[in-house]
Amino acid sequence: MHCRCADRLRGANIVPTVLILVISIAVLLGALAGYFFASRPRGVDASLTPSRTESAVWPQVATAAVAADADDGVGREKARIIRSLEAEAWSLRDKLADRDPASIELEALRRQHRELAPALDDALREAARYRQLVVDIENNAPPPILLGAAEPDDLKLIVGIGPVLERMLHNLGVGTFRQIARWTDSDVAEFDAKLPEFPGRIVRDQWVTQARALHESKYGERP
Repeated sequence: MHCRCADRLRGANIVPTVLILVISIAVLLGALAGYFFASRPRGVDASLTPSRTESAVWPQVATAAVAADADDGVGREKARIIRSLEAEAWSLRDKLADRDPASIELEALRRQHRELAPALDDALREAARYRQLVVDIENNAPPPILLGAAEPDDLKLIVGIGPVLERMLHNLGVGTFRQIARWTDSDVAEFDAKLPEFPGRIVRDQWVTQARALHESKYGERP
């Protein structure tokens, strides 16, 4: 009997303790909930309010998007310019391919004329100089030296002697193959000095050797 009463007393003491604990927990939860709702802006959905990170990142994203659009525009403009230049280049190639062959040949002749013009001018000046030399010889030449009984040979048969040189040799008293064939080295040097317009011509064209052969062929004897 005594034991049952004691158990009932202990059970009655536990119930108030549990109730106090439950009430304390409820109060604590209510306080936390009130603090949470009080810290949020009223009338604004938190899911619709950007965070600080989002607020900082969004302008950068927008700027990058604008830059990307600008780059695309520049790229399209470059591509358009390149296509235009390529079309113009192909048009020029077609025009060159369709040129008249006669005009191409004419251009080649003009280029050749420009290249040969300096040499032609030099040749004309040289010819004018020789013409003047002939005029001077004909106007100022002394009477030819008599060759005696010997008939003059055709000195123009010697390679390197033309009409002008033949007349100059006649004025120097030379008119036969025999005379030239008998020239010594000193004679060659002397006559070379007397023919300043034709330096080195006697040795270069081998007048002495040719004169010997021509004399033997004409007269059948050595000079």
